[in-house]
Amino acid sequence: MRGIRSVFFFTLFLIGVFKQTAHAQWGNYAHLFSLPNTYTAPYCQGNILIDGVADEQAWNQAPWTTEFVDIEGNHKPEPAYKTQVKMLWDEDNLYIFAQLEEEHIWAYYSKNDMIVYHENDFEVFIDPDGSTHNYYEFEVNAQNTLFDLFLPKPYRNGGQPDIKWNARGFKSAIYIDGSLNNPNDKDKKWCIEMVIPFSALNYNGTYTQPEAGDSWKINFSRVQWQTDIIDGKYLRKTDDTGKLIPENNWVWSPQGVINMHYPERWGLIQFAASNTEAGISGFPIPEKELLTRRLWHIYYAQRDYHQKNNTFCNDLATLNVAARGNEKSTSFTIDLRASEKTWTAKLTTREGLIISINQDGLTEELSGK
Repeated sequence: MRGIRSVFFFTLFLIGVFKQTAHAQWGNYAHLFSLPNTYTAPYCQGNILIDGVADEQAWNQAPWTTEFVDIEGNHKPEPAYKTQVKMLWDEDNLYIFAQLEEEHIWAYYSKNDMIVYHENDFEVFIDPDGSTHNYYEFEVNAQNTLFDLFLPKPYRNGGQPDIKWNARGFKSAIYIDGSLNNPNDKDKKWCIEMVIPFSALNYNGTYTQPEAGDSWKINFSRVQWQTDIIDGKYLRKTDDTGKLIPENNWVWSPQGVINMHYPERWGLIQFAASNTEAGISGFPIPEKELLTRRLWHIYYAQRDYHQKNNTFCNDLATLNVAARGNEKSTSFTIDLRASEKTWTAKLTTREGLIISINQDGLTEELSGK
């Protein structure tokens, strides 16, 4: 018993040290700097029939992701139901299979581009170039109703969704272990299998074709509402004042905030060269991703500074951001230029890599090593 107590208190000590270290580096924004989850997707050998059942041999090569957690992170209560995802890819497509445990499976929206997150749904977010701009969202309910959209930039930066945009060639199918819209029994799970052609991920006529070793930003969300059963139908639960009780948001890679439209917080998928390179532990986070986090520190600090002062700050020290530092073995410097309405920060490494960010959160690689 004494040994167990020692381990317990040592674990608490390590957690405390980690929190202190995170706060020292990121200040009040530490909750926005947990490391993203990563996943290495095997190259798909053979054909995949989109039928909601992952029974092809190729799916056996794809590991499950870690289980979904609350959108704010592990410090929040665990989800009531288990959710996991698998991914594959080939020259033309990204394949996704999700399994969602559920005792009461329901969905009434039946026309595409209905706002299906007003019901329980499964959601996919993809940012191919990692700029946090020009990204895509797919939402599907248990009746296989699709709501897809394109966003030129996040809502927080004035982005307006294009709901009329449609992903050409997108296909999905649902398998239900139980029954749909039947409150008189208990169900086990519903599964969704989908294929997203890379060519569908375009808005201006061009698209990004991944190659083996490339990584993209991606995340998954499960919207789960509390319900009442009235006259044999599922209805979203309300409080004593008649106001809807907020939905639960369970995600693969925690956002740290109740908002999926922080693309910089999404996880990462890497495209493997073969069907044997995948592993549940994913892959090491790329150096560029770690360095770009330093610029996001400026973004969050500038946002708060502007809210208080109605102008942007031109001094890194005032924002409590270091002008130089190291990320693992890489040394870097940061230059900040700001005016009342705009700002740009550039991070330059000793090896010549330059990454920039501006007031809209647009990140760009200006030069390579």
